[in-house]
Amino acid sequence: MSLPLVCFEHVTVRDRDRVLLPDLSLRLDAGQHLALTGPSGAGKSALLAALAGVLPATGGRAAWPQLAAEARALPPTPAGVAASWQRLVCLVGPRAPFRARPGQSELYYQQRYDATAAQQVPTVREHLAAQPVAPPSAGPPAWELPAVVALLRLEALLDQPLIQLSNGETKRLRLATALLRQPRLLLLDNPLVGLDAASRAGFDELLAAVAARGTTLVLATAPAEVPALAIHVAELAAGRLVALGPRAAYQPAAPPPPPLPDLAALRALWQPTAAPADPLLQLENVTVRYGERLVLDNLNWAVRPGERWALRGPNGSGKSTLLSLLNGDNPQAYAQRIWLFGRRRGTGESIWDVKRQLGFASPELLQYFPGAPTCLQVVASGLTDTLALGRPTAAQLTLAQRWLAVLHLADYAATPLRQAPASVQRLCLVARALSKCPALLLLDEPAQGLDAGQLAYFRAVLDAICQATDVALVYVSHLPDEFPASVTRELQLGY
Repeated sequence: MSLPLVCFEHVTVRDRDRVLLPDLSLRLDAGQHLALTGPSGAGKSALLAALAGVLPATGGRAAWPQLAAEARALPPTPAGVAASWQRLVCLVGPRAPFRARPGQSELYYQQRYDATAAQQVPTVREHLAAQPVAPPSAGPPAWELPAVVALLRLEALLDQPLIQLSNGETKRLRLATALLRQPRLLLLDNPLVGLDAASRAGFDELLAAVAARGTTLVLATAPAEVPALAIHVAELAAGRLVALGPRAAYQPAAPPPPPLPDLAALRALWQPTAAPADPLLQLENVTVRYGERLVLDNLNWAVRPGERWALRGPNGSGKSTLLSLLNGDNPQAYAQRIWLFGRRRGTGESIWDVKRQLGFASPELLQYFPGAPTCLQVVASGLTDTLALGRPTAAQLTLAQRWLAVLHLADYAATPLRQAPASVQRLCLVARALSKCPALLLLDEPAQGLDAGQLAYFRAVLDAICQATDVALVYVSHLPDEFPASVTRELQLGY
């Protein structure tokens, strides 16, 4: 009988002093591709981190027998250190660990829209060239750079700074980086999140190509998105493995109907004000370039009070760039014919005049949110239009707590944002955007990582706000089922 890749017997997985997975037992064999499902906060990301050795598995037996045996056959590092089993494991988590060029400052959110500042960041080509292509442990030939670039469709992105990649493009690059390490065990945390329709359609084929080179895959995914490659499905709930069996026998349970939002609480929180202008925003012949790359071409668009828009388009089509022109983060807005709240950009208004009237949330904002704030501090920061923690007043903290309660996040108020489940992190940014009752709400893929119950409730909250107020909404998503019912208009961007 062959050795298992991983064997956990009655282990406990912790993050600092928090128990995430008590009494966990799991055996994973080579080629036993596994999908992890379950509601948000069930422990899927924690299990992936434990399989990678990032979080300790203690109190029982935790072993990686097959990986350890293969690692002993690998050449030592240049420093003469013997290879560890962890050299054969790669975890692609929710955050992109990109760095600036040596000698430059840490990356920051607005940097992605400033062409000069973006030059401090390596390009995709430089990033991939800097990755050591590890020798294969056994079996098929190694993944080499040209094959990885072709598989992940990165050719057109090679000269682009890392920080200017879209959410979906970043996902593809991170998977390419992982393959260059020649992993025998590849761990993917919600790999479909942020991918456009074309990337999703080819995902099963991509996984099959990876598996054909001897890599075993474990993926955390939504119940409705279990890939064809998965041989088994493991379902988690409240940190425990509640079911494990063949994919053919897996029947995801229907989520319970979500509780309806408290309309009285929402009306009490939302302090409507008169629309500052009609239209709220107007763009005339807007064109944005970064070097030779054309991002937006001669765009005309207007949004009026009470209108709710779907903003759609493939990865890299300019959706996030368009929102950055509106929320005051893109310096190219000053050279364009853009009116916000009745005033043309570049006519003496401050960035605070712009941000005061709008609420904004995006995956990139989460990626580069500075410091180590608690969830409550993140929401309160929206009331001052800053990413700095500052010193919120007692009234601001009380208001932030009430918005956390509306989105069922009150239990996470004191939790550091980075330690909260991915869905909680997303919803905290939404609460931050809602907290000042803006005239214009810009939500860039806000439902990433939400389970079915959370998504249904989130949509109900947005619909209730839209029914009770004249707030204008621009909602970005690749998935038609994510849009609230209040969304009745659409702007489609393309290459």
